Amino acid sequence: MTTRHAPRRYGMAAITLFLAGASIYALMINVTLAHIEAVSKQVPFDMRPFGYGPQEASRLLDALGEEGRIYYLTRQIPLDMFYPALLAMTLVASILFFARRPPGSRLVRAGIACALGAALFDYAENLGIASMILRWPDLSHGVVHATSAASIVKSGLTTAAVAIVLLVGAGWLRRRKADPHL
Repeated sequence: MTTRHAPRRYGMAAITLFLAGASIYALMINVTLAHIEAVSKQVPFDMRPFGYGPQEASRLLDALGEEGRIYYLTRQIPLDMFYPALLAMTLVASILFFARRPPGSRLVRAGIACALGAALFDYAENLGIASMILRWPDLSHGVVHATSAASIVKSGLTTAAVAIVLLVGAGWLRRRKADPHL
């Protein structure tokens, strides 16, 4: 990839990945997570950015019933195995597009690290949720706390990565306003 064409490719990648990720996110929010919430009358694990404790986890898993737990495991978790990577790649491509240079600046490197870290912690969260479902009703407090911590860290890193995309994007807009040929 030549340096001159790299920004355009990053931009196209960001748009394509965003559309794929947004489609999966919409499916999760409007179908799988909505179903889990409707069945349990509680917020699913994936939608708790500030975490939860063993009692909250027990209430949710109990309220889901066997069919709801199977649904979580066979519908939501598989969808959520695609989303973290798509989101991370969208954020990284967006940062590289707006930065218009290799990942040399600290802000660009931090944004990429946050995006990739968010994906890793999202996968850890998914593994923890699957473990809690598969071991139910023998719920390990350690697994609950680790999964909850993964949810919290995922949320924080995602927020940081999005904020960095916005900062780098604002810098790009400022540079573009000063030189419309960029």
